Amino acid sequence: MVCEKNHRLLAVCVVLVSSIRHIYSLSVQPDSTRRSIISSPGIAIASSSILSDTTLPSPALASVGSSVILPGSNNVFPLASFGLQVYDDDTAFKLTTIALKAGYRNFFASVLAGNQKGFAKAIKASTIPRSELYICGTVLSNRAKGFDAAYQKTKDGCLENLSIMSKYGDIDQLDMIMLDYPGPDKDSIQGQWKAFQEFQSDSKVTDLAVSNFNAAQLDAIFTIFGLESKAKPCVNQLPFSLANHPSNILEHNLQRGVLVQSWSPLSRVLTNPKNRSVLSSIGNSYGKSAAQIALRWIVQSGSGAGFSTQSQKKSHFEEDLNVFDFELTQKEMELLTQLAT
Repeated sequence: MVCEKNHRLLAVCVVLVSSIRHIYSLSVQPDSTRRSIISSPGIAIASSSILSDTTLPSPALASVGSSVILPGSNNVFPLASFGLQVYDDDTAFKLTTIALKAGYRNFFASVLAGNQKGFAKAIKASTIPRSELYICGTVLSNRAKGFDAAYQKTKDGCLENLSIMSKYGDIDQLDMIMLDYPGPDKDSIQGQWKAFQEFQSDSKVTDLAVSNFNAAQLDAIFTIFGLESKAKPCVNQLPFSLANHPSNILEHNLQRGVLVQSWSPLSRVLTNPKNRSVLSSIGNSYGKSAAQIALRWIVQSGSGAGFSTQSQKKSHFEEDLNVFDFELTQKEMELLTQLAT
C-alpha cells in the first residue's frame, strides 16, 4: 500500500514537470502559460470585467449524478474526464484504451501534446459506441494578435483537429472544441471565437469551451454573442484544486453559465503532508483514498465542477472515476477548503 501511494505521488510529479517542460518548448506566450497560472493563483480572477457582475444571472447547471447537462446543447457531460497531456501517440493509444476499459467516456485530447492521432486510433479500435463518448479537441491560437489573424489561426486549428480525428479515428464530428488559451486582447479573443462559432454553425462541433480564461476574457466573448447564445463557452478549464482555489473562481464562471473543469486537479495536493493527513483521515471514514477525497471536494464545490485527470495505471484510472458514490459533509468541505488558506 505504501509503495502504491508513493508510486502515485511520483507519477503526479512527473506528469506535472513534464507538462511544464513541454509547454515551454512550444514557446507559448509568456503571460498566459500554465506555469504562470500555477505560480500566480489570482490570475484566474479578473480585476475588472467588460460586463458588470451585478447584471449577470446565475443559471444552474443541471446535475445527473456523475454528469451535468450543459446549457445550450443539453448534452450530457461526464464530470470525470481523461485529459491526454504529454504522451507520444503510442502511449496515447495505450492509455486511452485503458481509460475506456476503466469506464471513462469523456476525453480531452490536447493539441499541446500533439497526440491526437494515437487517441483517435484507440477510439476507432474500441468497441464503445461513438454515441456514448464525449470527445473534446483543442486549438492553440493565443499568439495570433488581432481579429483577422486570430480568426484564421483558430479556424485552421479547428480544421486540423477534425482532419486528424476523422482520418485516424473515423470521428467526423467533435462534441467539444476548446481554446487552450485566450488571445492577447479583446479583438484577438473575438477573432478566435468567431472561428469557433462558424465551426459550430457548420455542424462540426456541438459545444464550445475555453481554458485559462478569466472573467474579463470570458466577457470579451459575451459582449458579441450574448449570455444566452448557443455560441457561448459552456466549460472553462482552470487549475482549480484544493491547493489552488482563488476566491470567487467558481462564481465568476457560474454567473456566466460556465462549468469549471479542473486540469491537474491533484497538483500540489497529495505532496503536501498536511493536506495528505487531513485527506487520509476523512477518506478512512468512507473507505476512500486521499486522492478520491480531493477529487470529491472539486465535484461538490460551489455548484459543482468537473475534473480532467490522467494516470499510467488502470487501478488509478478506476480510483479517480470512483468518486460519485459518496458525499462529503458540509463540515468536511469547509475543513478541506481551508487547507489552501
